[in-house]
Amino acid sequence: MSKINFGGVTEDVVTREEFPLAKAKEVLKDEVVAILGYGVQGPGQSLNLRDNGINVIVGQRKGSKSWDKAVADGWIPGKTLFELEEVAEKATVLQYLLSDAGQKELWPSIKKHLKAGKTLYFSHGFSITYKELTGIIPPSDVDVVLVAPKGSGLSVRRNFLNGSGINSSYAVFQDATGKAKEKCIALGIAIGSGYLFPTTFQSEVYSDLTGERGILVGALTGVMEAQYNELRKHGHSPSEAFNETVEELTQSLIKLVGEKGMDWMYANISTTAQRGALDWKDKFRDAVAPVFSDLYESVKNGTEAKIVLDKNSKPNYREELNKELDEIKNSEMWRAGSEVRKLRPENWKE
Repeated sequence: MSKINFGGVTEDVVTREEFPLAKAKEVLKDEVVAILGYGVQGPGQSLNLRDNGINVIVGQRKGSKSWDKAVADGWIPGKTLFELEEVAEKATVLQYLLSDAGQKELWPSIKKHLKAGKTLYFSHGFSITYKELTGIIPPSDVDVVLVAPKGSGLSVRRNFLNGSGINSSYAVFQDATGKAKEKCIALGIAIGSGYLFPTTFQSEVYSDLTGERGILVGALTGVMEAQYNELRKHGHSPSEAFNETVEELTQSLIKLVGEKGMDWMYANISTTAQRGALDWKDKFRDAVAPVFSDLYESVKNGTEAKIVLDKNSKPNYREELNKELDEIKNSEMWRAGSEVRKLRPENWKE
């Protein structure tokens, strides 16, 4: 492990140089890794494992769209693709990658296949942390570990293919064999992590739910809508409002932040932009600080978990979700965005 100083705080991280793929393959050479669920994280993690030479099989409900996607991705029914219970029986490592609500629903069927010495793997601390709500309490004789990529399943795959990998956190909740940590890190390397940093199941889910509802998705969406609407209210065109709200951020500025940090981005904008940003950043921070405080408490006390399980367990949750997503898709801002994206140089027709 490397001791890295993050803003004055030293943390232990695991890099691919310290724990190379060859070592991960040696640790996992006798394991049969099963991916349970081929939805968000399942495709990226399973394909990366397969490409890295790990013995991996996939479990998914037959007849579903995700089953068809798995077949299209090269998984073979009866050979590397099975129903969920069958794959749980065959595997020694069960990567439980169904939705949080799906994990709760399927748990009684999966638990009976967790024989002594097997490994139960999560990419989210939700089901274990909120066990009073999910009922997911693993047997005491199995290892329980977590590798949580800090990005979407699509990014897990894309970053693997371009060689960069994606950062992941890792944790051991239960070490029944004495080898849980080594297996956990090996799995993290094998799914294509750029580096791994330690966490706990509880810390992972608290930070993850806060981040998703906050700056990563919820707050970002809301702030974009607020600025776009204000610009439109004062007569700015949809194209101008969208470019100033979204396009410049995603196609220029955020790439500079990702490249070398916020200070690098500031150094590469006009002095007028610098002055305005510095004058207004504290106002925005102080305005939203109470919202983030409320959000974190809602995550910590289980309110957000209850909402997730309630909403996503309803028979018509997919239809209701699609209605909400369609409201975003069909809003003027994102219809303008669709047209703006067509005008990007890479989309120009000869």
